[in-house]
Amino acid sequence: MEIAKNADLKNPELLAAIDAMQEDNSKENVDKMVNLVMNSKFISPAKIQPPQNVAKSQNGKTVMQQQSQVQFRLIQNGEQQQYFPAFTDEDEMKKWKGAESDSDMMLVTFEDYANMLADPNSPVSGFVINPFGKSVAFPKNMVMSLMQQLQASKNGGFVKKQFNKDEKLQFSDPEEYPIDMMAAVISLLQDRDDVNSAYLRLFKHESAEKPSYLIILDFSGNMEEIFTAVAKAASPHLDGMQLSMMPYGLDIAQKAVEGVQPFFTKEN
Repeated sequence: MEIAKNADLKNPELLAAIDAMQEDNSKENVDKMVNLVMNSKFISPAKIQPPQNVAKSQNGKTVMQQQSQVQFRLIQNGEQQQYFPAFTDEDEMKKWKGAESDSDMMLVTFEDYANMLADPNSPVSGFVINPFGKSVAFPKNMVMSLMQQLQASKNGGFVKKQFNKDEKLQFSDPEEYPIDMMAAVISLLQDRDDVNSAYLRLFKHESAEKPSYLIILDFSGNMEEIFTAVAKAASPHLDGMQLSMMPYGLDIAQKAVEGVQPFFTKEN
């Protein structure tokens, strides 16, 4: 995020998409609007506190650094829930009678809002675009889900995640096997000599709303490179599902494939 040096931000394409979505709530219109939101900047009023000395540990030594503190203004709905206001332009922001004239204006992206909402101690319930005009609200759970999809797209279709040792994980067979995805992955692996076998499961952890595909790979090469290649091959065929991957060397992965035949085995 950055301080808005002037207030000439405009979002005409996003405003048109919001109009279209509110007139016709079709999947195409909703998807277009959401995609533009995830790639736009917004004005968010804030108070920027002067830099203060903050203790930081560097190389075993405590040093003092100067950091500015940004406190974003919030609005409250009828259910007493707090939201970040996200204005598409200065004209929309001026509709807010509660906006203070001495507020600083920050340029904030979708990812900025997602990162602030990801704080488990945050009391904020989401952000709302143009709350005093043709408003669109993005609740926290929706923002987190979209952010996960965005991270997946940036990483070739998968998200890195570490699980707590006490977190419950569930494995099962897919009700319908993604034949096109499996064929694409098999085609990739047949041209490699560093993957011995690959298994497919359906995977769900307790904090997830829905399961994802899980590919477990027995390999001898570089995990990061192999996982990225497999994710790129599988990504066009996920049909809205998410993809997780595990190395076969993990105990949990071996338990997940007990009694399961691999969908790919390297020819000797």
